[in-house]
Amino acid sequence: MRLVLMGDLHYHEIDESVPGLREAHTAFYETFLGQFLDVEADYHISLGDLTNYGFPVEMQGVYDIILRKEREFIHVLGNHDLYGQTKKDVLEMTGQKDYYAIDRGDVLMAFLNTAKEMDFEDWGGWIDNDQLRWFEETVKASGTKPLLVFAHHPVYNTTARSERDKCSIHPDIDMWSILSQKKGLGLFFNGHTHVDSIVSRHNWTFVQLSACLDQHGFRIVDVTEEEIRISAVDITDADVVDHAPLLHRHMKHFRHNPDARGQETDRGLIVPLLTTAQGG
Repeated sequence: MRLVLMGDLHYHEIDESVPGLREAHTAFYETFLGQFLDVEADYHISLGDLTNYGFPVEMQGVYDIILRKEREFIHVLGNHDLYGQTKKDVLEMTGQKDYYAIDRGDVLMAFLNTAKEMDFEDWGGWIDNDQLRWFEETVKASGTKPLLVFAHHPVYNTTARSERDKCSIHPDIDMWSILSQKKGLGLFFNGHTHVDSIVSRHNWTFVQLSACLDQHGFRIVDVTEEEIRISAVDITDADVVDHAPLLHRHMKHFRHNPDARGQETDRGLIVPLLTTAQGG
């Protein structure tokens, strides 16, 4: 199985009065998404904040590009995706789901919704009791097969910046009481903090992706019987690299992070699966 993941894309509305901004916007997003979608894979996954404010015009604009390719596209909701519309409206508009699992036989994938709905003051993550109960049952049901979890917000105090205020699933939610029930290997993929980071703790590996406007690229996750291989793909096209600074200067609700790339050890990893049955 192959997955292609991207972090926070922040597809956004623009100020039409700024010279060259429309051209820069079109060139950046169409080139970036084109390369992301050109990779053959079983699933193409956005880890949230696909849009910058969740307005219908943003959702429609980015999905118009995505739907040009016949891909199995999964959009995990981020806080920015739910600023301009309710969760119900966004899910109806995009055809996506709230939270759910996909059983691939030898691998189980769980997709969480950690985003608050239309909360302009608190961009941190939250999971209600119903979803927590579902997630606990999903972790138990995964047994010893690898479990891949996808969410927008990181687990508190795992990946880079996740210890900061509003930069994780709320620390009052004891995620470890659920994660620790996993037998075998678990991987947790997230975005939100705008910096690449890979951290291993117990039998879990946490993989965080930065924002696409800061670090121009995406990740490929290859799952075989022997290993899970996570690799980074950089996009170096002029249409992306040259136009990003103009978008940074004229973009609301986004702050450029020049240190998004992290260390080279935060870019890729090989996780062996031969010892999965031993538990964690």
